[in-house]
Amino acid sequence: MSSLANDLKVKKAVIGIVGLGYVGLPLALRFSEENFSVVGFDIDETKVTKIKAGESYIEHISSASVKQASSKNFTATTNFAEIAKVDAIILCVPTPLNKYREPDLSFVLNTMDSLVPYLRKGQVVSLESTTYPGTTEEELRPRIEARGFTVGKDVFLVFSPEREDPGNPHFNTKTIPKVVGGSTPACLEVGVELYGGVIDKVVPVSSTKAAEMTKLLENIHRAVNIGLVNEMKIVADKMGIDIHEVIDAAATKPFGFVAYRPGPGIGGHCIPIDPFYLTWKAREFGVHTRFIELAGEINNSMPAYVMKKIALALNDRLKSVKAAKVLVLGISYKKNIDDMRESPSVFLMERLRDNGANISYADPHVPVFPKMREHKFELSSVDVTAATLKEYDCVVVATDHDVFDYDMIQKNAKLIVDTRGKYRGHHDNVVHA
Repeated sequence: MSSLANDLKVKKAVIGIVGLGYVGLPLALRFSEENFSVVGFDIDETKVTKIKAGESYIEHISSASVKQASSKNFTATTNFAEIAKVDAIILCVPTPLNKYREPDLSFVLNTMDSLVPYLRKGQVVSLESTTYPGTTEEELRPRIEARGFTVGKDVFLVFSPEREDPGNPHFNTKTIPKVVGGSTPACLEVGVELYGGVIDKVVPVSSTKAAEMTKLLENIHRAVNIGLVNEMKIVADKMGIDIHEVIDAAATKPFGFVAYRPGPGIGGHCIPIDPFYLTWKAREFGVHTRFIELAGEINNSMPAYVMKKIALALNDRLKSVKAAKVLVLGISYKKNIDDMRESPSVFLMERLRDNGANISYADPHVPVFPKMREHKFELSSVDVTAATLKEYDCVVVATDHDVFDYDMIQKNAKLIVDTRGKYRGHHDNVVHA
């Protein structure tokens, strides 16, 4: 066993987490809970300031947990020179798509370039950001070796995909098994020790490529099945069949069926993005991933489908979308969280705005529309009351937060377009989309 692996085993190693968002912050707190010394790195001074003050900036993570960690063994900084003082470097930075739906590795590569000058012997670098198979070996390893280090001897390199599911009450960072692949057998040994002290079950695989592909398969599996059920929803709607009744009935089969639910599209940091990382890389090998790309097309088309249903529903009531007052209920990408990444609600809001609607939104989890790289609305959440609902020509159930009083909404809204199946059966003022 290497000295680094031993230091990790006995919790003497100092852990560095680069990127303190929805993945990095809970991981830093997990290491802190197991009495590791943790240094968090982020370019966002606001996050660093909040951590030092013991405040959380993510809804499902309590300020109490941040305060406890920051008062014990967790500190944060924007100074990447401090990388030289840590033993483990875990990269938790975004991997979005560019405007051509191609992988954008700029966050990973720019971060790595910022870290390389401060690397030293005896460190482990772990990439957790979702990416295409080969990224760790093709992009990170050459940067480490350019410093004169031998990977597997001087510096250890692993890939371990994040599996965070914000707001999931059944699983957390500790209990979700962790897949780890190493550049060499020695790297894998260190990677297993790195995560073995804080995660209940570590799953070693043969290579970083296998670990990278594992993450893509997990999310492509979901994307394809969601695409299937979204297409089934459109067919069922044409036939006058309640797709949610069908899903409920199918789910009674005790084998061979997993229930996925349709919606206004797909959101989050994984499912809308990860499939395109594989389709892009597959082209290098002359493979056209038609099945995966078709699912992506279907899922990306859902906001347009919902927009059409809204327009038809308003038209039936002698209203046009232009100048209509529309209230969007829920703008995070899934219920009961504040995460806005790739939210289909936002794409729907943009379509409504482009068609001349006067838009408002209600989401207690997102009091003010946040600053986003590709979307901009100067809006704040409105209160959902009987009086407020009567002011709108249309109310769109886009994200089905539990906090909403759906009975009260149905009784007071003039028109509801339901994209989440909250209203079953026939209601005069409800249109299923």
